[in-house]
Amino acid sequence: QAQLVESGGGLVQTGGSLRLSCAASGLQFSSIDVAWFRQAPGKAREFVAGMAWIGGITQYADSVKGRFTISRDNTKKTLYLQMNNLKAEDTGVYYCAARPRSVGDRSPQNTYTRWGPGTQVTVSS
Repeated sequence: QAQLVESGGGLVQTGGSLRLSCAASGLQFSSIDVAWFRQAPGKAREFVAGMAWIGGITQYADSVKGRFTISRDNTKKTLYLQMNNLKAEDTGVYYCAARPRSVGDRSPQNTYTRWGPGTQVTVSS
């Protein structure tokens, strides 16, 4: 059974860092595109960062460029999101997602077919 499970969330002060992980199982991880999304309280879920199946091709939301880094380890079937210089507006539930490998925009949520349950990130000022 295909599954994605996030971990690494928590409470951090403004300016701090967190590293999220997403462990995949039941998927040919090296053959899929992956991404991170987040949902702040009272807001719609939004794209954060995405990476192609071959790695090296990434896309970021403008709000996180220069602060967040997406990476993957295909041997460990794990996706990561390194988050630095965190701000209060980064607070939310972070989800990892997967889709069949494809070209083009990585931000549309409806192109992703597998989702994790999410992990809470809270940034306090």
